[in-house]
Amino acid sequence: MRVRFHGAAGEVTGSCHEVEVGGRRLLLDCGLIQGSDEDEKRNFEPFAFDPASVDAVVLSHAHIDHCGRLPVLVKRGFKGPIWTQAATADLLKIMLDDSAFLAEMDAEFANKRNEDGHARHKPLFTRADVGQVMRQVRALPYHAPTEILPGLTVQLREAGHILGSATVELRARNGVDERVLVFSGDIGMKGTPILRDPEPVAQADLVLLEATYGGRAHRDRAATVTEIGEVLEHAWADGGNLLIPAFAVGRTQEILYWFARYWDRWNLDRWKIFLDSPMASKVTEVYDRHVDLFDSKARDVWRGQPHPFRLPNLRYTESVEESRGINAHERGAIIIAGAGMCNGGRIRHHLRQNLGRRQAHLMFVGYQSRGTLGRRLVDGASHVKMLGEDIQVNAQRHTVGGLSAHADQPGLLDWYSGFANKPPVVLVHGEDDAREALAGKLRERGTAVELARPGNVREV
Repeated sequence: MRVRFHGAAGEVTGSCHEVEVGGRRLLLDCGLIQGSDEDEKRNFEPFAFDPASVDAVVLSHAHIDHCGRLPVLVKRGFKGPIWTQAATADLLKIMLDDSAFLAEMDAEFANKRNEDGHARHKPLFTRADVGQVMRQVRALPYHAPTEILPGLTVQLREAGHILGSATVELRARNGVDERVLVFSGDIGMKGTPILRDPEPVAQADLVLLEATYGGRAHRDRAATVTEIGEVLEHAWADGGNLLIPAFAVGRTQEILYWFARYWDRWNLDRWKIFLDSPMASKVTEVYDRHVDLFDSKARDVWRGQPHPFRLPNLRYTESVEESRGINAHERGAIIIAGAGMCNGGRIRHHLRQNLGRRQAHLMFVGYQSRGTLGRRLVDGASHVKMLGEDIQVNAQRHTVGGLSAHADQPGLLDWYSGFANKPPVVLVHGEDDAREALAGKLRERGTAVELARPGNVREV
């Protein structure tokens, strides 16, 4: 096997790794590049390979930075199967439809600004393109070795990152010779609510390991839960709203889980809670259909009262009119909305209404990539440009790091320790400072480590 790195090789976005084996070619992920306007323009550039030459795709999970360019791949000639875990297959259409809708709206808005009235701007892909992607999806359960190309078998294991997330094991056999490539996907933290813990793998010839938080340790989860309660109390005392930018898959459901579990302790019945994300609402329905993938504690919470997805004061807002109606609430509202990095979606409109209010609070519960509005706010920007306006930031900001869906440095090292043979590692999906920190710790253990760079090739 030979691996060529194309995306998430020095950044935390655009996951895409090309694997050649036995004259065939497959991709591990095909994700959207997110970040600044300049970063996102790269999505329109040609792939570094001919999409028509790709025989198959194996998708680790449904986050858009891992799946978001699949419609582009298909539109440009890829006709093969897309193999992924069954819950990921359910989430995939929701994620891609939402991304296509936003792309279509952005193109329509840009074309309206053309003075000559010509439609020069086209969306990266459309909902029709998403339909073709879904016709090529092949769903797999965990722990079911499946031959996806001649002599090449894939097996998916629980990654503990989001519902349906998988670590990918590829086994290539040529006679008696066998080579094993393991792609971690995104590894979750042990003890993450709802999800089962990430599973170890015993043996590999090469590991592609994510390093999103390779340079830090997360705050203790119990301390994080205490912090959320303190933020809620502070926000209530200040008499404003609490805004929570949250990814539609994973983080939104976890926030609702904690709300149900600490309903009485946090006096949540005094708040009005809005889930202002049609996509998150659909994702939540998928979670409800896959309770069999939950850990035992989550199954107990689902059987109790209140149910996380049916809190008595939780309102799902679907239409634009309902979303605008939230603006009438200047205090006492918890608004959970996407996008998680504030680079699109309904959260931006709520930020416009609330950022200037000193009594308002903003709680970040997920990773904020470089170049995003969320990252600028986390870094302390006093003014931000958004929706054509320059907005002064007076709202109080809180970063709750212990809810990360990604394993921290100790968690990544613990997961790697499951390999009995100390296989060499190539670090992907991380900024360089995080990857260098993790590489140093791995080398102390006697592991050979490289940092992936776009275009680099590694033999397995």
